[in-house]
Amino acid sequence: MASAKEIRNHIQSVRDTRKITNAMYMISSAKLRKVKYELDRTRPYFDALKTEIKRIFRYNNNGISSVYFYPTDQEPKLEGTYACLVITADKGMAGAYNHNVIKSAMSMLEEHPDTKLYVVGEVGRQFFIQHGIPIEQSFLYPAKDPTLRRAREITGMLLEKFAAREFQKIYIIYTDMKSSLVAEPVQFRLLPFHRTQFEGTSQNETEVKFEFSPSIGKVLDNIIPGYVCGFIYSALVDSFCSEQNARMTAMDSASRNADKMLKELTTHYNRVRQAAITQEITEIAAGEKAQKAKKTKEKSEQ
Repeated sequence: MASAKEIRNHIQSVRDTRKITNAMYMISSAKLRKVKYELDRTRPYFDALKTEIKRIFRYNNNGISSVYFYPTDQEPKLEGTYACLVITADKGMAGAYNHNVIKSAMSMLEEHPDTKLYVVGEVGRQFFIQHGIPIEQSFLYPAKDPTLRRAREITGMLLEKFAAREFQKIYIIYTDMKSSLVAEPVQFRLLPFHRTQFEGTSQNETEVKFEFSPSIGKVLDNIIPGYVCGFIYSALVDSFCSEQNARMTAMDSASRNADKMLKELTTHYNRVRQAAITQEITEIAAGEKAQKAKKTKEKSEQ
C-alpha cells in the first residue's frame, strides 16, 4: 500500500496535469474562434465565384471547353497518375483526428498505388516517411496557421502540374467539421470538375445575357483557379478547426478524468491518513495500558 506521502505527491502531479489540460483547452478554444472568424470574412468572395461559374454554365453549357472540366456529363475512366493533397496536424493530443485522415489516405493508396502525395502537417509527413511511402511535396509551413497566401501557393503548384497533364485527377483529404460534435474525414475529387456541380438556377435570379471576351473558356480558366484556391483554403481552415475542436474534446475529457482521479486519490489519502492516525492512537493506548500494568505489578510486589 502506498504511503500518505506518495499519495500526496501523486495528487499534486494530477493537479499540475489538470492545469496543463485546462490551459490547452482554453488556447484551442481561442484559436478556433479566431480562424472561424477569418473564414467567415473570406467565404462570400469564393461563394460569389461559384455563383458566376454556375451562371456561365447556365447560359452555354454545351459549348464550353476547359481543361478543368470533364468534356461530358458522364465521367470517363481516366487512367494514369493521381495527386492527393493530405491535410494533417503538426501535433498530436487531438484524439483520432490525424489517424482518420491518414487512414483515408492509405485507403486511397491501396486503390491507386501510383498516387502522388502532397502533404500538409508534420504528423502526416512523419508517418509517410517512417513507413517508406514517397511524398511528392511536403509543405513545411505549419498547419496551425492556414492563410490565403499558402492556399494560393498550393493551388498554383497543383494546377500547374495538372495543366501539364502530370496527373489526371486531383483529390484532397481533409477533416470537415460539420458541427462541434461531428467531424469526419473527407476524400473529395478537386479536379476535374463535373459540369453538374455547377448546374442549377436560383429562383430569385433574373435571366441576363452576357458577352464573354475573348471566350467563355478563357474566362473560366481565369475564374477556376480562384475557386480552387478558395476550396483549398476552406479545407485548410476546416481541418484546423477540426483539430482544435478534437483537442478541446480530448483536453476536456482529460480534465474530467483528472477531477475523477483527484476525488479517488483524496478519498484514498484520507483513508490512509485516518488509518495512520488510528494506528498511532492504538499504539499510544497500548503503551499506556502496558505502563499501567507495569505500575500495578510493581505495587503488588511491594
